[in-house]
Amino acid sequence: MTDTKGGYMARDWTRQPPALTPRYKTSLTRSPRLAKISLPSTLSEETGPVFDHKMLGPLDNDLITNFAAPGEMALGPRIIVHGCVLDETGRGVPNALIEVWQANAGGRYRHKNEGYLAPLDPHFGGCGRVMTDDQGHYSFRTVKPGPYPWPNGVNDWRPAHIHFSVFGQSFAQRLITQMYFEGDPLIWRCPIVAAIPDRDAIKRLIAPLDMQHTVPMDAQAYRFDIVLRGRRASYFENRPEGM
Repeated sequence: MTDTKGGYMARDWTRQPPALTPRYKTSLTRSPRLAKISLPSTLSEETGPVFDHKMLGPLDNDLITNFAAPGEMALGPRIIVHGCVLDETGRGVPNALIEVWQANAGGRYRHKNEGYLAPLDPHFGGCGRVMTDDQGHYSFRTVKPGPYPWPNGVNDWRPAHIHFSVFGQSFAQRLITQMYFEGDPLIWRCPIVAAIPDRDAIKRLIAPLDMQHTVPMDAQAYRFDIVLRGRRASYFENRPEGM
């Protein structure tokens, strides 16, 4: 996780997507106009924040029921997403806070500015959180999100995905990324995905079906491991400079 001088290993920026990708139209206004400036990390960036499992509610890691009325549950294919949060040397990161948000099974977000006409699910809030255990493992339940159209091109659709925000053991390990699902043909048509030049890196954002963790007659399982820094780091979402 750290080098011999005590700081984090330098990021390999060649393995992150370019900030400016014309096919992804919003990158035209979001990409920086000036060159990046390298600054050494501070003590507070390397030591905080610190999270505690006591901060989580009993249903925070269950998106199927955490917004539902008593006795109800979210509509859609039930799934379990699990994996391990790793540092740049391959060690599990304990007590990492993972926040997730997603569209419902019809591809619609619960947001006042949502423009897609798919119906809202009154029993699905679309967000949750979980913390990793002592070995860096995590798991949460949800419904598989649907794809949705977006006004990037005439007929562009986002593949089904779940957003992840990960706080490791320090701000220097912060990561925001997306998880896609194995076998989705829209992945390879998505302009956001196409901004990543390394096909192997794209594959690391695709969660494979994990039949060993599937619960019979209940929920399929997908495994998604997350690497916070280093050459195998998971790709940042829209912001190659990270946080």
